[in-house]
Amino acid sequence: MKPQPDLKLLATFLAVVRRGSMAEAAVELGYVPSAVSQHIAALERDLGIELIARRPGSRLILTAAGRSLARATETLFDATARFQDVAHAIAGREIAEVRVGVYPSAMTYLLPPVLSALRTRGAGPGIRLVVVETDEGVPRVRSGDIDLLIAYRYLPEDPPAPSEGLTIRVLGREPLLLVAGADPERGRPLKLADCLEREWVSGHANNPDRRLLRRWAGALGVAPQVTLETDDLHSMLAMIRAGLAVGLIPATLLGGAGDSEAERVTLPDGVAPLHREILAVGRPGAHPPVVDELVTLLGNAVDSLGLPTTDRGRGLSTEG
Repeated sequence: MKPQPDLKLLATFLAVVRRGSMAEAAVELGYVPSAVSQHIAALERDLGIELIARRPGSRLILTAAGRSLARATETLFDATARFQDVAHAIAGREIAEVRVGVYPSAMTYLLPPVLSALRTRGAGPGIRLVVVETDEGVPRVRSGDIDLLIAYRYLPEDPPAPSEGLTIRVLGREPLLLVAGADPERGRPLKLADCLEREWVSGHANNPDRRLLRRWAGALGVAPQVTLETDDLHSMLAMIRAGLAVGLIPATLLGGAGDSEAERVTLPDGVAPLHREILAVGRPGAHPPVVDELVTLLGNAVDSLGLPTTDRGRGLSTEG
């Protein structure tokens, strides 16, 4: 017995089963009757068992093996049709699901309104969200486990960097605000000089935000004392609100209307504000239209944070 019957022979067999006659099956298929008879004989020979009981002067009768094969063939052809439909949809970039990696604070503050806007545009592929930090997400983009990564970059030399395996679009710049616990009795804006003797909170020694803080402080000639270290921005903000420390916080965590428990520190004249870049990281090649829509909406959302953006183009493009 052959390990897998010829699909052409199976199609002929199924036509005979539907019509109940080799002659009528031949008309349906555009064959001569003898060709249909030969196909059935070849199929029985391949399987080593009789499929159709031939009785002179009567309609064809399926044997038990023939009935079993007919059911299996219908299942096979139905699955093949579904497979072809999916293959055609994929060729037209109609994808069932897109997996998007996103860093935690963007998941909380930046992404929800963007996804709501996408939903109002009608049906499209499902979006599965994966909460992942930038350094962990980039390898998953390369491997194909994540289709699009919403990432951040504190310093220009930090990863991710463009390569043959990655495309990077700069969506914009998110302001990093120097904040301290609010004090309504102070009666005047809090200045940087007021904070230099206080405790500061930041990431651990090699974290991007900590390295940015060191570079910024060095350029200003000040030496903030970081005594509280945490990788979690929400914990950092909680310490600041409690009056325990001063620190740099991404603007999205403070909300558009500000934070009644955290006061923005006024920087000296001429000191450039700090920011981190928000990036869309993907792989080269064609991708579903929803990816372009998502990236465009995210770029608009970053724009609303209040700083002008550059390097904006259509789609995902490799930045030099």
